Amino acid sequence: MEDSPKTDPSKAGKAHEQKAENAPKSGERPDQGKAPAPDHYRTEPQDTHIHAHIPAPDVANAKYEHPVLAQPPEALTGLRLEGREKVAAGVTAVIKSMQFSWTEGGVGRGTKALLGLNQKDGFDCSSCAWPDPDEHRSVAEFCENGAKATASDADDKAAGPEFFAKYSLAELSRMTDRDQNNAGRLTHPMVKRPGDNHYSPITWPDAFDLIAKELNACASPNEAVFYTSGKVPNEPAFLFQLFAREFGTNNLPDCSNMCHESSGSALSPTLGLGKGSVTLNDLHEAEVILIIGQNPGTNHPRMLTALQKAKRNGAKIIAVNPLIEAGLVAFKNPQDFMNPLKALGALMGDGTPLTDVFLQVKVDGDMALLRGIMKHLFEAEDMNPGQVVDKKFIDEFTVGFADFEQNIRNTSWEEIEEISGISRGQLLEAANLIAHKQKIITCWAMGVTQQRQGVQTIQEIVNLQLMKGAIGKPGAGTCPVRGHSNVQGDRTMGIWERMPKTFMDALQKEFNFTPPTKDGFDVVEAIKAMHLGMTRVYFGLGGNLLAAGPDTELIAEAMRKQKLTVFVGTKLNRGHLTTGETSLLLPTFAHVDIDMQKSGHQMTSCENSMGVVSQNKGILVPLAGDQLSEVAIICGTAIATLGDKTRTDWVAMTENYDVIRDHISRVIPGFEDFNTKLRRPGGFYLPNGPRERKFTTPDGKAHFTKTELEKYEVAPDQLILMTVRSHDQFNTTIYEYNDRYRGIHGERRVLFMNPADMASRGLKAKDLIDITSHYKGEERRVEKFVAVPYDIPKGNVCAYFPEANPLVPIGSVAKVSNTPTSKYVVVTVVPTAANNDLRIKEREKMMA
Repeated sequence: MEDSPKTDPSKAGKAHEQKAENAPKSGERPDQGKAPAPDHYRTEPQDTHIHAHIPAPDVANAKYEHPVLAQPPEALTGLRLEGREKVAAGVTAVIKSMQFSWTEGGVGRGTKALLGLNQKDGFDCSSCAWPDPDEHRSVAEFCENGAKATASDADDKAAGPEFFAKYSLAELSRMTDRDQNNAGRLTHPMVKRPGDNHYSPITWPDAFDLIAKELNACASPNEAVFYTSGKVPNEPAFLFQLFAREFGTNNLPDCSNMCHESSGSALSPTLGLGKGSVTLNDLHEAEVILIIGQNPGTNHPRMLTALQKAKRNGAKIIAVNPLIEAGLVAFKNPQDFMNPLKALGALMGDGTPLTDVFLQVKVDGDMALLRGIMKHLFEAEDMNPGQVVDKKFIDEFTVGFADFEQNIRNTSWEEIEEISGISRGQLLEAANLIAHKQKIITCWAMGVTQQRQGVQTIQEIVNLQLMKGAIGKPGAGTCPVRGHSNVQGDRTMGIWERMPKTFMDALQKEFNFTPPTKDGFDVVEAIKAMHLGMTRVYFGLGGNLLAAGPDTELIAEAMRKQKLTVFVGTKLNRGHLTTGETSLLLPTFAHVDIDMQKSGHQMTSCENSMGVVSQNKGILVPLAGDQLSEVAIICGTAIATLGDKTRTDWVAMTENYDVIRDHISRVIPGFEDFNTKLRRPGGFYLPNGPRERKFTTPDGKAHFTKTELEKYEVAPDQLILMTVRSHDQFNTTIYEYNDRYRGIHGERRVLFMNPADMASRGLKAKDLIDITSHYKGEERRVEKFVAVPYDIPKGNVCAYFPEANPLVPIGSVAKVSNTPTSKYVVVTVVPTAANNDLRIKEREKMMA
């Protein structure tokens, strides 16, 4: 066993250990290990366990049938419309960050939290997984979104036993999602017993015993579902999957099933690794950057700094998105306000222009768009032989090129233009930027992954990179931009429902038990199984499945059918209120909190979007209460549940997290000497074969893919809906009712519509509407949204999640990945069916 606090307690989380040499350099490409760190995704169409049809829930009338609301309340909060902003960040972002931080945690506590955020000896941002610089880090190494997430975690208000005694579950459910989050940090373990309408206090031993009793009452371990949020660090994630598998099930759905599952499903069979291939410095060095189906200004604001640096180095940027987002147009870097030479220009100027070519694609039209660009590139190659397509790279490193080339050439321009909504001339403009460049990076996010053909679209992205030889060298490669802080790391740690035999064998050898062999449920399968009565216990380690998943009311029905629901979290959310017969609400630490155990101040780790594993060590004293760390909660549950059946030393892992990392170092390739490498400044890079042109596919080659471009017909009155975040939101956490970049203030129940689509339906700005989704003859309806005219392609509409999630059918999923199609929902829109008096009152309120 490597030297660790188990043998030398003085090593536990000590700052002096972080002075090791060889901090990673993201521009270098050394041999990063003998074997790539595992990354596990489906590579073929899903053969779901559950074929039974589940009827659509009565979405519109659910509010009358259940006292605890699963959907956010319909009461409107007062819409004010302004023009769309044309520049992201700037001084407004700084002001908003400070206001929120000081409001939530107080000036002293809030400022201390921000100063430790994303520092090499600090804690990891609990928001997005964008990488930190390997070298110099600013004193303010965070963005507006990260500041809000950290301030929320650092909240000095408590939602303790008195709070839950005051409000029933029904009353809590009638609060907005913002007000639930702002109620304060959870401080004590709480229980809702059968027939109760309040949560009440429970001791930790009793909570563990209650979980153990219900789990051990299962007729099969597969009657339990263990869900994970991407906010969970590596160490508790590893323990969570270990406990589930020692208990006897692979039912380990997680939030990646709903976001980048499509990315991994496309990258694994084509490049051999389901992760991106680039580093942060590659973005700085790129000649062309494509950004497809991503809004960095709201979802990954620190990416804007990298794009700004790339632009200043001469890069061209092509943006592909149905909405013209401020963060794709221009950027004012808040860091410039700290530089006397740049401050005036940053304050008075127009910011750094980012996008050179903006392609306002139709929803679900990205595959056709990519084909159009590649068709132009082949035509350019015909006119300039050997100058556009990298034949040398293709011959040496790839297979399948001929079939791919024929497929692209055979696609008609009429089909490309109709499906994408982009003209041949516009596509030529983008292709001309790419044709004679080799350092090309393509970035994408859920705007691609949540389409019906998300996997196939990403395979076309890979095709584009491969035909240009733009992978495995500085300034080039694939860049799926992940969401939550450790969503990529959780998968690396084994949070997956169908882990390969190599992982299971290593787990068996290390912990001396036989892991289950039957594949488990992903998110969609788990929801179906819960609804069909196939499970009795739901255990959620963080997150908010009710608000993150599709078909909100169907999830609510599924939760109510459980004997026990267990929610581990830091703050209250709507998912904690729609419960099983018995429910536990267990408070845990956030990234910002100091975690003291028997061996001292503990640290955990997270893996960012570019495969860097770095430490997370809290700096704030937790609020007074009875919280436990995620590690302690999992270990306490395991001890109570498994009893004499386990040979794992759960106590040792609770007392010293380096013991967990010792185990990980022997189970997961790429984590050798984990404890030593984690203490290096900035952490360490995991092995990445595609980054070095080592394609770990079965034949050692990168694979071109011949995809099928499908055209879908909709009725004349139907529109295609996509769901998005607002700017004052991260994942399902709502910080405020505003979306200032899009000009929305004081309201979330809005539907962005093309003005022509509004006119054809007799709608005016701020009219109240009902939205109905249509899928295989079934309908789901949400009421009392507000119509907002917006620059969006005709035939497309857009709304925020979680408000619009009840419209997403559980059965509508992406091919192969089984990801819910939140970026392709067929809907109709009509004036609201609510009674006229109420409509008038709401209109008067909005107009006031």
